[in-house]
Amino acid sequence: MSRFPWQESLALLLIYEGLLPLLLPQQWRQTLLRVLQYRDGQLRFFGLLAVLAGVILLWF
Repeated sequence: MSRFPWQESLALLLIYEGLLPLLLPQQWRQTLLRVLQYRDGQLRFFGLLAVLAGVILLWF
């Protein structure tokens, strides 16, 4: 393992982000195409939820 927590965090993020395209490429592509059709407000809302979830996980 690395000595720096940010490196470990980045490594886990890359592993997590790579799992779906690796294991389920067709479903991942279909989901991405659906996400591309969302309005800006919908994307911002999902982004806000992701940020809040991350802050909560770090806080508690």
